[in-house]
Amino acid sequence: MKILQNKLIVILALFFVSHVVSSQDYSADWKGHFSFLNIQSVSRGETKIYVAADNAVFSFDTVSREMTQITTINGLSGELITNIYYSEGYGLVLVGFENGLMEIIFEDGSDILSIVDIRDKPNIPPDRKRINHFNVVDNLVYVATDYGISVYNLQDLEFGDTFFIGNGGAKIKVHQTTVYNGYIYAACSDSGGIRKALISSPDLIDFLEWQRIRSGNYSFIQEVDNNLYTIQNNRNLFKIDENNNFTNLFNYSSLPNDVASNNNNLLVTTKDNVFVYDAEFNQIAIVDQNETYSADFSCAAIFENDLLYIGTKNSNNFRKPGFGILETNLNNLTSFNEIHPDGPLLNTVFSVEIKNNNLWCTFGGYSAAYEFSGGLPFTGLSHYVNEQWINKPYDSILTTVSNPRYLSHIAINPFNTDQVYVSSYFSGLIDIQNDEVVDVYDENNSTIVPFASDLCLTLTADYDNQGALWVTNGRVESPLNKFENGNWTSYDLTGIISSPTSNLGFSDIVFDRSGNVFFGSYSAGIIGLNLSGNGEFKNIVDESQNMPTPYVTAVAMDKNNQVWIGTSNGLRVIYNTNSFFSESNPQVQNIVISGDGAPQELLYQQFISDIEVDGANNKWIAAIGSGVFYFSSDGQNTIRHFTKDNSPLPSNDIVDISINEINGDVYFATRNGLVSFGSGSSETQETLANAYVYPNPVRPTFNITEEKVKIKDISDNVNIKITDIEGNLVAEAQSRTNTRFKGYNLEIDGGIAYWNGNNLANNVVKTGVYLVMLSDLDTFETKVIKVMVVR
Repeated sequence: MKILQNKLIVILALFFVSHVVSSQDYSADWKGHFSFLNIQSVSRGETKIYVAADNAVFSFDTVSREMTQITTINGLSGELITNIYYSEGYGLVLVGFENGLMEIIFEDGSDILSIVDIRDKPNIPPDRKRINHFNVVDNLVYVATDYGISVYNLQDLEFGDTFFIGNGGAKIKVHQTTVYNGYIYAACSDSGGIRKALISSPDLIDFLEWQRIRSGNYSFIQEVDNNLYTIQNNRNLFKIDENNNFTNLFNYSSLPNDVASNNNNLLVTTKDNVFVYDAEFNQIAIVDQNETYSADFSCAAIFENDLLYIGTKNSNNFRKPGFGILETNLNNLTSFNEIHPDGPLLNTVFSVEIKNNNLWCTFGGYSAAYEFSGGLPFTGLSHYVNEQWINKPYDSILTTVSNPRYLSHIAINPFNTDQVYVSSYFSGLIDIQNDEVVDVYDENNSTIVPFASDLCLTLTADYDNQGALWVTNGRVESPLNKFENGNWTSYDLTGIISSPTSNLGFSDIVFDRSGNVFFGSYSAGIIGLNLSGNGEFKNIVDESQNMPTPYVTAVAMDKNNQVWIGTSNGLRVIYNTNSFFSESNPQVQNIVISGDGAPQELLYQQFISDIEVDGANNKWIAAIGSGVFYFSSDGQNTIRHFTKDNSPLPSNDIVDISINEINGDVYFATRNGLVSFGSGSSETQETLANAYVYPNPVRPTFNITEEKVKIKDISDNVNIKITDIEGNLVAEAQSRTNTRFKGYNLEIDGGIAYWNGNNLANNVVKTGVYLVMLSDLDTFETKVIKVMVVR
């Protein structure tokens, strides 16, 4: 009864709270693909634990074994999580973040509240807002932060006082607080030592109330059944008595990652061990790392039935990924169960590629200036197929490939999707077949050569329509390589790039209808290879040719044979690829749109990281800092613009995009995680042979006007007529005319048409059989499909 009363109080309090934002649930159109292997914090209730990974949360019921994810798709912010606390009495989960944000998750899944008071507080420096620990006493939460202590009321859902407890009221880092013998104790760094104050004092806001009982730097302090323990940064654990006497009990080999009080036990978690003590500091158990689960330990929680849950995290500079939560029993510490939702290795996604429902991710990469410092060297790969993730940690690749560092781009063989090539910033091009590394191409067996010592700067790769693989290699005289029928060919670019070492890297490779090759460069603009003519290279690089910068960051070929060019300073288009090679001084064009009553350049001075073309020839364009834009085929209309504020994107810095041509799902890769959006667009088909309608029949429970009837797998240039059984025209559409988002009753978006169930009079049709008549305007192929509508 008390739990229900507390929940009711919380709900009523929502009507009176400021600085609170209720988050939106995006699960209808979006999916999250977050990693849950790197655990930051864990909190337990009677039978349930809540676990915080990098920027997502999951719950696990120890009895039912049920697991639930909570991510940006459900309204979580996507920022870096530092601490979590589960209040079973109030049915709430508190989540603290690196930037000072707090979020409250309602256990029943009804809402997520964002508490922005600390994050937006102007008198606290941004690097001082980190939330370190939640200490709940009755209905008050003592929030330990890098500036001091703030008090949050769980019943009223609002902040109370903030305590700056340093000397003279200065801001100091408070890592943990606990209550012992009527006092609240704080473990502080910044030489703040251990401080205490009477918790009943009405003047805790006065720094003079806080007595420093010992100097130094401390990271943890916990009360266990009327015993008080603290750990200094020199790794010493002390017991403190009521007279402020410190007794040194133990010295750990490394500073613990977490210290918690659970079930009258003290849990001390170091990277190599979990130490379990009773209230009097008698050792009950030590859990050691083993060969199977060799990641670092990060935190732990224990239940009355001796079940122990250990958080793990990435170790050895990401070479060894975490394993989520490890479940074991104090009576059998040799047996472990791995617990976490399915997901990729990491959230630091650098590149994503999907073909034939096979999705691959890399996490290493490099900086915008093609520097090692911007990437992660030892990160491995992830493969998503049949709705399951197959993860390959760095060490599993290392067994076959020497030094496979900074894995970046992916090329999936369109003729055999079981074969994937992965570019490495050190080792060349890695050949993976059926999820196993089978070969690596470098100077010993290909035209890919190192630019210095053994550094093969292998970058972008893609297949042309004839099945040849093209690969770029940075800082060498012949950076463009072709691999076809087992033979390698390289192409010398010194005529365009006289100093190869000055051109740090290359972006996407694309091909026009004549087979000519286009790719972007760091210092030479957009480069084209005229394979249909004289085999010469040509580039557009100067402002006189309307290039805003020589640095081309993204290249895409659309369905009209036009080259869309993203740069570090805006967007450009080559509308005629033939004129690119035939004209003596070819130009690129910017797109001018009407905005605020005056013409303006589309994506003016934006850093564009990727451009992708969907089945309807519309453009998905990622702009660093601005999220992702979805434009009409000519760029004149913005169909959608997603940012962190109006979508579950975990960051406004989208580094890569990939589109599933089968179902139209669009994947957005960020360094904070991967999410996908169900756009509803898909690739057109060569024929109408496999065209079909769904749902069929259309039942009364189906919201036909909102969800719409889909006509799928249509061809590129098609006319569609819908008639009733007597031949009366109900709706009609034609490719490139009745396009999607224009408000027609029958809209076409690539390989799918959408009918909202309305007739020519804009009334919903009656129950009956309707004929969908398809006519390909190029091949004159026809097909008729019956669909039953029940109202």
